[in-house]
Amino acid sequence: MERQQVIRGVAARQGGVVTRQQALGAGFSRHEIDNLVAFGRWRRLSRAAYLIEPAATGGGQRLSRIRAAVLSLGPHAHAVLATAAELHGIGGFSRTGAIHVALPGRVARPARVKEPAVVLHQLEHAAEALTVIGGVPVTTAVRTVAELILRERRYPAVALLDSALNRGVISEDELLSLPALMRGRRGVVAARGYIAEANGLAQSPLETRTRLRCVDGGVRPDALQIEVRDSDGYLLGIGDLGWRAGRLIAEADGRTPHAAPDALFNDRRRQNRLTNAGWTILRFTWPDTLTPDYIPSVVRRALTTRALRRS
Repeated sequence: MERQQVIRGVAARQGGVVTRQQALGAGFSRHEIDNLVAFGRWRRLSRAAYLIEPAATGGGQRLSRIRAAVLSLGPHAHAVLATAAELHGIGGFSRTGAIHVALPGRVARPARVKEPAVVLHQLEHAAEALTVIGGVPVTTAVRTVAELILRERRYPAVALLDSALNRGVISEDELLSLPALMRGRRGVVAARGYIAEANGLAQSPLETRTRLRCVDGGVRPDALQIEVRDSDGYLLGIGDLGWRAGRLIAEADGRTPHAAPDALFNDRRRQNRLTNAGWTILRFTWPDTLTPDYIPSVVRRALTTRALRRS
């Protein structure tokens, strides 16, 4: 009974996950551990880590798998790169399901990873570059962003910078500190350019991609999250991207936020108010951002049409 209490205490501190070594230390034999797994009492999550509490679902299950992968690789292991960004709640890049774990070079070399979903990196971080999220050791948000944008292409790099700023995961001061963290690293010149393009007003990766397409196409918006008010100061609506002189707004319509019936209803009423106030509304979706010329050409035509009407 005592060993059950011990192992449950360990699991409680680690989100229901324990390692094989911890179970052995609590008094379980290898045979007993294998039987607990075989009879479904414990669920194997990685090479030598088990979920001993009721199975989590959704995001909780994903966190349990990350925790198991990190714990199974010993006390020096910690989550990095895309997995660290996931734990910090940073968006903007595609998720593959892989779990990125770092170990110092002297430890990583003999480590064997049997789980195909675990990607091991020979990286070493000082204590001040690490934090803990959900019981998982992980690089700090600013360190995570610095290391990711060195590896990402421009669009996902700027999108993850926008996401980190918009969600308050990193501050403006931390954004400015990124070049120092990346100094001397491969890819730092391009990364400095990504930092210069970051804007925390962007509320989704789609907004970031739409903005970058406009910038690349020579029709840079002069406002993000632009507020439109009537003569009495009443707020008619807020547009994702705006061109004030042309009284033009571009909306980046993501699938999830705009799919619910209430969201569709509100979007239409807001668009009607803005249209009646003399604004032109364009709407773009993710597939529109995949063709470089499409969004800027539509914006340019709308601005040209507006200019001709005024002349």
